[in-house]
Amino acid sequence: MTTVTLRVVSNTRSAIDRFFAISARGSTFSREVRGGLATFFTMAYIVVLNPLIIANGKDVQGQFIGDGTTPNVALVAAGTAFAAGVLTILMGVVGKVPFAMAAGLGLNAFVTFQIATVMTWEEAMGLVFLEGVIIAVLVLTGLRTAVFHAIPAQLKTAISVGIGLFITLIGFADAGFVRKGAGTPLEMGIGGGLTSWPIFVFIIGLLATATMVARKVRGAILIGIVGTTVLAVIVELLAKAGNFTPQNPGGWMLNLPAVPEQIFGFHNPLVLFNEFNPFGAFIRVDVLLAALLVFTLLITDFFDTMGTIVGVGRQADLVQEDGTLPRTKQILLVDSIGAAAGGAGSVSSNTTYIESAAGVGEGARTGLASVVTGLLFLVAIFFAPLVTVVPYEAAAPALVLVGFMMMTAIRDIDWNDFEIAIPAFFTIVIMPFTYSISNGIGAGFISYVLIKVVSGKTREIHPLLWGVAILFAIYFAIGPIRALLGV
Repeated sequence: MTTVTLRVVSNTRSAIDRFFAISARGSTFSREVRGGLATFFTMAYIVVLNPLIIANGKDVQGQFIGDGTTPNVALVAAGTAFAAGVLTILMGVVGKVPFAMAAGLGLNAFVTFQIATVMTWEEAMGLVFLEGVIIAVLVLTGLRTAVFHAIPAQLKTAISVGIGLFITLIGFADAGFVRKGAGTPLEMGIGGGLTSWPIFVFIIGLLATATMVARKVRGAILIGIVGTTVLAVIVELLAKAGNFTPQNPGGWMLNLPAVPEQIFGFHNPLVLFNEFNPFGAFIRVDVLLAALLVFTLLITDFFDTMGTIVGVGRQADLVQEDGTLPRTKQILLVDSIGAAAGGAGSVSSNTTYIESAAGVGEGARTGLASVVTGLLFLVAIFFAPLVTVVPYEAAAPALVLVGFMMMTAIRDIDWNDFEIAIPAFFTIVIMPFTYSISNGIGAGFISYVLIKVVSGKTREIHPLLWGVAILFAIYFAIGPIRALLGV
């Protein structure tokens, strides 16, 4: 019986290995599991943060998501975890890459503060659904993949480097290590000083994790997240720093690292799937305004994902010599399904997360890591209180160090060739400075096309890049266009 059991287990492992190409990509089961865990703990904050943004927003009728008169944060949290879990598993099985998905930050704020304020939540989420369908059509027709392949290799490298700087800034800002200054755009800590216990925890976690990464300790990032969380809980028990507020700038930036009083909690996320209306917005508001809102969602989703999969794919050594990824079409299709599913589930557009790089940093190279991350998101539906134990200050060190890893690709850019170096520079610096992946990509594309034109080298511009550059020019000019048209 023991021999038969061992043989079944061995055959199962072999089948999984072949399906995900684990050995072929130089990985192991343990690395994939560690990577899946690291990605989950690095981005689990979205289960808390997304509801805080969208569940507390009122629509034009003064209603909250679910037609409620009061926010239902727990229900939206369950919906956020459910969508992230299913879509991340789908990415792992179909895309076969270690990319996780969840509600997109930035897009959720845009939906809450710029779309839902002029229409109902059902209509706003209907536009998100519609945008996802349009992107799916672009994938199925091959246009989205063709645009991806049309980007020059060194510009793709710049996208990766820019994302590295971007997530580094996210890590520093999430931990409160970098903040808006009184007389400067940014400053270190509080009033220019590191004067709070949470920042102290972040620094200890960053130094400890950096040391482990430098010494190539297996599971360094995951150990860093868990260890820093334990330290945070102890510090909070002793120091009572409390949550961050304008009156308490030295508090924890999001989650209070304390053992939760309630461990289990379940809300049925499926009840949100009848809360969207794809075409109601075109009746509620001017058709042109609705179209511009869809276009803004589309252009942001389209290129945020493109930048993310290039950056994380390069970190995972999945990018080929021509700058492309295997199974690009499948990856982009699942991502577009995520946008539509996020709208249908009333949790905002779901997109591929740059925090997936945390799992890649742990050695993840295949879709098995995504399956692990997705399953943990589904479990989080039932254990949402436990997810909230990990504070930003414990997860942020992972983002900073992954940013460092992604920055190393900068050596592949020819800085002596200004025709590519200048667009690469714009791409890299505009991402973190404007807090937007799409803005950096757009600036890089527009400047690349412009420089080639004035240099008399229009033949070097891929035909699709002309169209993309024009679309980005429209994207950047949406505000003036709306003002000119009075919408």
